[in-house]
Amino acid sequence: MTLATRRLGRTEHHSSVAILGGAAFWTGDQALAEEGWRLAFEHGINHLDVAPQYGEAEVVCGPILEPVRDNWFVAGKTLRKNPDGVKAQLATTLERLRTDHLDLYQAHGVVSVEELDRRSDAIETMLAARDEGLTRFVGITGHDLGTPKAQLEALRRWNLDTVLFPVYPRLWGDSQYRADAEELLAYAAQHDVGVMTIKAVARKPWGDAEKSELTWYEPWTKPWAIERGIRFALSTPGVTGFCTPGDVSLLPAVLAAAEAYTPMSDEVRAEAIEAQIDAPLIFPIAEHAK
Repeated sequence: MTLATRRLGRTEHHSSVAILGGAAFWTGDQALAEEGWRLAFEHGINHLDVAPQYGEAEVVCGPILEPVRDNWFVAGKTLRKNPDGVKAQLATTLERLRTDHLDLYQAHGVVSVEELDRRSDAIETMLAARDEGLTRFVGITGHDLGTPKAQLEALRRWNLDTVLFPVYPRLWGDSQYRADAEELLAYAAQHDVGVMTIKAVARKPWGDAEKSELTWYEPWTKPWAIERGIRFALSTPGVTGFCTPGDVSLLPAVLAAAEAYTPMSDEVRAEAIEAQIDAPLIFPIAEHAK
Protein backbone atom coordinates (compact mmCIF):
# COMPACT_ATOMS: atom_id res chain seq x y z
CA MET A 1 0.00 0.00 0.00
CA THR A 2 1.33 3.45 -0.88
CA LEU A 3 0.31 6.94 0.04
CA ALA A 4 -2.33 8.82 -1.86
CA THR A 5 -1.32 11.99 -3.69
CA ARG A 6 -3.02 15.36 -4.01
CA ARG A 7 -2.45 18.25 -6.38
CA LEU A 8 -0.38 21.04 -4.79
CA GLY A 9 -2.25 23.98 -6.25
CA ARG A 10 -0.83 25.77 -9.27
CA THR A 11 2.45 23.87 -8.99
CA GLU A 12 0.55 21.00 -10.65
CA HIS A 13 2.67 18.57 -8.63
CA HIS A 14 0.77 15.65 -7.15
CA SER A 15 2.46 15.42 -3.76
CA SER A 16 2.17 12.47 -1.43
CA VAL A 17 -0.17 13.37 1.44
CA ALA A 18 2.75 12.75 3.81
CA ILE A 19 5.67 15.08 3.07
CA LEU A 20 9.07 13.98 4.36
CA GLY A 21 10.01 16.43 7.10
CA GLY A 22 13.76 17.03 6.97
CA ALA A 23 13.84 18.23 10.58
CA ALA A 24 14.02 14.56 11.59
CA PHE A 25 17.59 14.45 10.22
CA TRP A 26 19.01 17.48 12.00
CA THR A 27 21.58 15.46 14.01
CA GLY A 28 23.50 14.57 10.84
CA ASP A 29 23.31 10.83 11.55
CA GLN A 30 23.61 9.30 8.08
CA ALA A 31 22.27 5.93 9.17
CA LEU A 32 19.22 7.59 10.70
CA ALA A 33 18.65 9.57 7.52
CA GLU A 34 18.91 6.43 5.42
CA GLU A 35 16.32 4.73 7.64
CA GLY A 36 13.93 7.65 7.28
CA TRP A 37 14.38 7.74 3.52
CA ARG A 38 13.95 3.94 3.32
CA LEU A 39 10.53 4.33 4.90
CA ALA A 40 9.78 7.22 2.56
CA PHE A 41 10.62 5.13 -0.49
CA GLU A 42 8.61 2.15 0.76
CA HIS A 43 5.51 4.25 1.33
CA GLY A 44 5.67 6.31 -1.84
CA ILE A 45 6.62 9.73 -0.49
CA ASN A 46 7.69 12.04 -3.31
CA HIS A 47 8.08 15.44 -1.57
CA LEU A 48 10.89 16.62 0.75
CA ASP A 49 10.69 19.63 3.07
CA VAL A 50 14.09 20.71 4.40
CA ALA A 51 15.87 23.83 5.67
CA PRO A 52 19.33 25.07 6.68
CA GLN A 53 17.92 25.54 10.18
CA TYR A 54 17.50 21.76 10.48
CA GLY A 55 21.08 21.18 11.55
CA GLU A 56 22.86 18.82 9.16
CA ALA A 57 19.70 17.64 7.39
CA GLU A 58 20.60 19.08 3.99
CA VAL A 59 24.05 17.48 4.18
CA VAL A 60 22.81 13.96 4.93
CA CYS A 61 19.86 14.16 2.54
CA GLY A 62 21.95 15.24 -0.46
CA PRO A 63 23.62 11.90 -1.23
CA ILE A 64 20.32 10.01 -0.90
CA LEU A 65 18.35 12.51 -2.96
CA GLU A 66 20.85 12.85 -5.82
CA PRO A 67 20.15 9.57 -7.66
CA VAL A 68 16.36 9.98 -7.37
CA ARG A 69 16.16 13.75 -7.80
CA ASP A 70 13.90 13.64 -10.85
CA ASN A 71 11.24 11.75 -8.89
CA TRP A 72 11.05 14.19 -5.97
CA PHE A 73 9.54 17.59 -5.32
CA VAL A 74 12.18 19.36 -3.23
CA ALA A 75 11.22 22.28 -0.99
CA GLY A 76 13.85 24.42 0.73
CA LYS A 77 13.60 27.41 3.06
CA THR A 78 15.38 30.52 4.25
CA LEU A 79 15.12 32.71 7.34
CA ARG A 80 17.38 35.39 5.90
CA LYS A 81 16.29 38.97 5.30
CA ASN A 82 19.20 40.44 3.33
CA PRO A 83 19.09 39.72 -0.44
CA ASP A 84 22.78 38.79 -0.61
CA GLY A 85 22.30 36.47 2.35
CA VAL A 86 19.33 34.79 0.66
CA LYS A 87 21.32 34.26 -2.53
CA ALA A 88 24.30 32.83 -0.62
CA GLN A 89 22.12 30.49 1.42
CA LEU A 90 20.25 29.26 -1.64
CA ALA A 91 23.57 28.44 -3.31
CA THR A 92 24.64 26.47 -0.23
CA THR A 93 21.34 24.60 -0.10
CA LEU A 94 21.63 23.62 -3.76
CA GLU A 95 25.19 22.43 -3.23
CA ARG A 96 24.30 20.38 -0.15
CA LEU A 97 21.27 18.80 -1.80
CA ARG A 98 23.30 18.12 -4.96
CA THR A 99 20.82 19.70 -7.33
CA ASP A 100 20.82 22.69 -9.67
CA HIS A 101 17.37 23.93 -8.62
CA LEU A 102 14.66 23.62 -6.00
CA ASP A 103 11.06 22.94 -6.82
CA LEU A 104 9.93 25.27 -4.04
CA TYR A 105 11.78 27.93 -2.05
CA GLN A 106 9.99 29.22 1.03
CA ALA A 107 10.32 32.25 3.26
CA HIS A 108 10.63 30.36 6.53
CA GLY A 109 9.05 31.19 9.87
CA VAL A 110 7.04 34.31 8.97
CA VAL A 111 4.64 34.58 11.91
CA SER A 112 3.46 38.19 11.87
CA VAL A 113 2.80 41.03 9.45
CA GLU A 114 5.67 42.92 11.10
CA GLU A 115 8.03 40.05 10.30
CA LEU A 116 6.64 39.96 6.78
CA ASP A 117 7.56 43.63 6.38
CA ARG A 118 11.12 42.85 7.48
CA ARG A 119 11.34 40.03 4.94
CA SER A 120 10.08 41.99 1.92
CA ASP A 121 13.47 42.32 0.24
CA ALA A 122 14.17 38.64 0.83
CA ILE A 123 10.89 37.60 -0.78
CA GLU A 124 11.60 39.81 -3.79
CA THR A 125 14.97 38.06 -4.09
CA MET A 126 13.29 34.66 -3.95
CA LEU A 127 10.87 35.68 -6.69
CA ALA A 128 13.87 36.76 -8.79
CA ALA A 129 15.38 33.31 -8.18
CA ARG A 130 12.16 31.84 -9.56
CA ASP A 131 12.55 33.96 -12.69
CA GLU A 132 16.15 32.73 -13.01
CA GLY A 133 15.16 29.07 -12.75
CA LEU A 134 16.91 28.43 -9.44
CA THR A 135 13.54 27.50 -7.98
CA ARG A 136 10.35 26.64 -9.83
CA PHE A 137 8.01 28.05 -7.18
CA VAL A 138 8.06 30.35 -4.14
CA GLY A 139 6.10 29.95 -0.93
CA ILE A 140 5.91 30.99 2.70
CA THR A 141 5.89 29.06 5.98
CA GLY A 142 5.22 29.84 9.62
CA HIS A 143 4.61 28.14 12.94
CA ASP A 144 2.85 30.38 15.44
CA LEU A 145 -0.51 31.95 16.17
CA GLY A 146 -0.04 34.92 13.84
CA THR A 147 0.96 32.79 10.86
CA PRO A 148 -2.33 32.60 8.90
CA LYS A 149 -2.86 36.36 9.03
CA ALA A 150 0.72 37.02 7.92
CA GLN A 151 0.46 34.49 5.09
CA LEU A 152 -2.80 35.94 3.81
CA GLU A 153 -1.16 39.37 3.66
CA ALA A 154 1.83 37.85 1.84
CA LEU A 155 -0.46 36.32 -0.79
CA ARG A 156 -2.09 39.70 -1.33
CA ARG A 157 1.29 41.39 -1.81
CA TRP A 158 3.08 38.82 -3.96
CA ASN A 159 2.31 36.10 -6.46
CA LEU A 160 3.31 33.22 -4.19
CA ASP A 161 2.61 29.60 -5.04
CA THR A 162 2.25 27.85 -1.67
CA VAL A 163 1.66 28.29 2.05
CA LEU A 164 2.54 26.03 4.97
CA PHE A 165 1.09 26.49 8.48
CA PRO A 166 0.10 24.47 11.57
CA VAL A 167 -3.11 22.46 11.78
CA TYR A 168 -3.94 20.19 14.69
CA PRO A 169 -7.14 19.73 16.72
CA ARG A 170 -6.26 21.77 19.80
CA LEU A 171 -5.05 24.68 17.67
CA TRP A 172 -8.31 24.62 15.68
CA GLY A 173 -10.06 25.13 19.01
CA ASP A 174 -8.54 28.63 19.20
CA SER A 175 -11.34 30.67 17.62
CA GLN A 176 -9.14 33.51 16.33
CA TYR A 177 -6.56 31.17 14.82
CA ARG A 178 -9.25 29.10 13.16
CA ALA A 179 -10.97 32.17 11.71
CA ASP A 180 -7.67 33.48 10.32
CA ALA A 181 -6.76 30.05 8.94
CA GLU A 182 -10.13 29.56 7.27
CA GLU A 183 -9.83 32.98 5.63
CA LEU A 184 -6.38 32.00 4.36
CA LEU A 185 -7.69 28.66 3.09
CA ALA A 186 -10.53 30.38 1.22
CA TYR A 187 -8.12 32.81 -0.46
CA ALA A 188 -5.73 29.99 -1.34
CA ALA A 189 -8.54 28.00 -2.93
CA GLN A 190 -9.70 31.00 -4.94
CA HIS A 191 -6.18 31.67 -6.27
CA ASP A 192 -5.04 28.05 -6.64
CA VAL A 193 -2.31 28.38 -4.00
CA GLY A 194 -0.97 25.07 -2.70
CA VAL A 195 -1.55 24.38 1.01
CA MET A 196 0.63 22.24 3.29
CA THR A 197 0.44 21.76 7.05
CA ILE A 198 2.72 21.01 9.98
CA LYS A 199 2.26 19.77 13.57
CA ALA A 200 -0.45 17.21 12.72
CA VAL A 201 0.54 15.00 15.67
CA ALA A 202 1.26 17.77 18.19
CA ARG A 203 -0.11 17.16 21.68
CA LYS A 204 1.20 19.84 24.04
CA PRO A 205 4.40 21.62 25.15
CA TRP A 206 7.00 19.51 26.91
CA GLY A 207 7.04 21.87 29.86
CA ASP A 208 9.21 20.35 32.59
CA ALA A 209 8.68 16.79 31.38
CA GLU A 210 11.67 14.77 30.20
CA LYS A 211 11.73 14.62 26.41
CA SER A 212 11.26 11.14 24.98
CA GLU A 213 11.13 12.26 21.32
CA LEU A 214 13.26 14.72 19.33
CA THR A 215 10.39 17.07 18.46
CA TRP A 216 10.39 20.46 20.22
CA TYR A 217 6.78 19.86 21.27
CA GLU A 218 5.38 16.71 22.86
CA PRO A 219 3.83 14.60 20.09
CA TRP A 220 1.14 11.98 20.29
CA THR A 221 2.71 8.51 20.20
CA LYS A 222 -0.28 6.19 20.48
CA PRO A 223 -1.38 5.00 17.01
CA TRP A 224 -5.02 6.01 17.55
CA ALA A 225 -4.00 9.55 18.55
CA ILE A 226 -1.54 9.86 15.66
CA GLU A 227 -4.28 8.71 13.30
CA ARG A 228 -6.70 11.29 14.73
CA GLY A 229 -4.26 14.16 14.18
CA ILE A 230 -3.43 13.11 10.65
CA ARG A 231 -7.06 12.56 9.69
CA PHE A 232 -7.85 15.99 11.11
CA ALA A 233 -5.12 17.72 9.11
CA LEU A 234 -5.92 15.93 5.85
CA SER A 235 -9.66 16.57 6.27
CA THR A 236 -9.08 20.32 6.45
CA PRO A 237 -10.47 21.74 3.17
CA GLY A 238 -7.80 22.59 0.62
CA VAL A 239 -4.88 20.81 2.34
CA THR A 240 -2.58 18.79 0.09
CA GLY A 241 -0.43 17.17 2.74
CA PHE A 242 1.32 17.35 6.10
CA CYS A 243 5.01 17.35 6.96
CA THR A 244 6.05 14.33 8.98
CA PRO A 245 7.31 15.12 12.51
CA GLY A 246 10.93 15.63 13.44
CA ASP A 247 11.62 12.17 14.86
CA VAL A 248 12.26 9.13 12.68
CA SER A 249 10.90 6.81 15.37
CA LEU A 250 7.42 8.24 14.76
CA LEU A 251 7.50 7.63 11.01
CA PRO A 252 6.14 4.04 10.92
CA ALA A 253 2.97 4.95 12.84
CA VAL A 254 2.61 8.27 11.01
CA LEU A 255 2.89 6.70 7.57
CA ALA A 256 0.55 3.86 8.51
CA ALA A 257 -2.04 6.42 9.59
CA ALA A 258 -1.59 8.43 6.41
CA GLU A 259 -2.06 5.34 4.25
CA ALA A 260 -5.22 4.37 6.17
CA TYR A 261 -6.68 7.88 5.94
CA THR A 262 -10.42 8.30 5.65
CA PRO A 263 -12.08 11.74 5.76
CA MET A 264 -13.36 13.09 9.07
CA SER A 265 -16.90 14.38 9.21
CA ASP A 266 -17.52 17.80 10.71
CA GLU A 267 -19.00 16.07 13.75
CA VAL A 268 -15.92 13.91 14.32
CA ARG A 269 -13.65 16.92 13.79
CA ALA A 270 -15.59 18.79 16.45
CA GLU A 271 -15.16 15.83 18.79
CA ALA A 272 -11.40 15.81 18.17
CA ILE A 273 -11.21 19.50 19.03
CA GLU A 274 -13.30 19.06 22.17
CA ALA A 275 -11.17 16.13 23.35
CA GLN A 276 -8.07 18.37 23.42
CA ILE A 277 -9.55 21.74 24.25
CA ASP A 278 -8.11 21.84 27.78
CA ALA A 279 -4.55 21.07 26.65
CA PRO A 280 -2.08 23.98 26.46
CA LEU A 281 -1.13 25.17 22.99
CA ILE A 282 2.39 24.50 21.76
CA PHE A 283 2.61 28.17 20.79
CA PRO A 284 4.09 30.73 21.14
CA ILE A 285 7.10 28.92 19.79
CA ALA A 286 9.56 31.31 21.48
CA GLU A 287 8.23 30.15 24.83
CA HIS A 288 8.00 26.41 24.21
CA ALA A 289 10.73 25.49 21.70
CA LYS A 290 13.59 25.22 24.17
